[in-house]
Amino acid sequence: MFSSIAPLARLNPFYAPHFQLVQDGVRKRAEPAEAPTARRGLAAASAAEEYSCAYGSGRFFMLCGLGGIISCGTTHTALVPLDLVKCRMQVDPQKYKSIFNGFSVTVKEDGVRGLAKGWAPTFIGYSMQGLCKFGFYEVFKILYGNMLGEENAYLWRTSLYLAASASAEFFADIALAPMEAAKVRIQTQPGYANTLRQAVPKMFGEEGIWAFYKGVAPLWMRQIPYTMMKFACFERTVEALYKYVVPKPRSECTKAEQLVVTFIAGYIAGVFCAIVSHPADSVVSVLNKEKGSSASQVLMRLGFRGVWKGLFARIIMIGTLTALQWFIYDSVKVYFRLPRPPPPEMPESLKKKLGLTE
Repeated sequence: MFSSIAPLARLNPFYAPHFQLVQDGVRKRAEPAEAPTARRGLAAASAAEEYSCAYGSGRFFMLCGLGGIISCGTTHTALVPLDLVKCRMQVDPQKYKSIFNGFSVTVKEDGVRGLAKGWAPTFIGYSMQGLCKFGFYEVFKILYGNMLGEENAYLWRTSLYLAASASAEFFADIALAPMEAAKVRIQTQPGYANTLRQAVPKMFGEEGIWAFYKGVAPLWMRQIPYTMMKFACFERTVEALYKYVVPKPRSECTKAEQLVVTFIAGYIAGVFCAIVSHPADSVVSVLNKEKGSSASQVLMRLGFRGVWKGLFARIIMIGTLTALQWFIYDSVKVYFRLPRPPPPEMPESLKKKLGLTE
């Protein structure tokens, strides 16, 4: 029984790095080493030649940003109807009592077209957010990894993922905030505005530029924990799937098989993302609807139960959203033949220091 618990314990992303290192090293050392084959070497050589650019180059970061635009912009826009109902449940729970009731009331009042309210600010805002989120994540991951050095980057890789994703999301939310504010006004205030062109001048006339950025701090509260979980949980889940679930090494998997692993890891990460970020999401929805309120005032008024309204809808939305985003992002990398490094392995220098090599 205990032998089955030990591998599960090691899946914890905050597992002590030194102990994990020794355990992994001992396990690998006990396995019979496979002699490298000529076929494996030729495959690796051809894989190295097929890349369209170098890992960490300007073109690499630019295409990663494009992948972020495509993955975030399209997926968030596709889920606008569910997002609209979720927002209305958060700001008016008496009227919109559940997901199905919310859809029913919305269709009765606004027709089927009413479910698409806010699609334009959603598409623009989340495209800009995706550009910064995925593009800057790759930048900061390489930057912080180089600062730590190869050995420490491996030892503290979960912390590296958390720091890189938090840094990227800080800038991504500044890009998202204006469109998010307009989206919430359109979706949750009947009669305020039906389109982005109507909402922007009206908001600016009422509160000035502050109308577009007053929600940036709650956005950071919602999105930074969400993104930290999204990237760190995804990276470690991919690593665990290839180590414990997938019956062959990643290098022997086809591109389609690798993308299936990406989708599964993305969905698992998305469920945790939804739970971590939901209270702040509720505050953002109410704050952008009301004039003159602060985040702390909204939080106190909603209370503990109030901030969890609409969680089930958000789990469905964010789980699907995150899985699709990772799938699309990885597919863009495959299409443009970008370098896609395999899950990290212990550096040889570290193995020698710990006496794990003979």
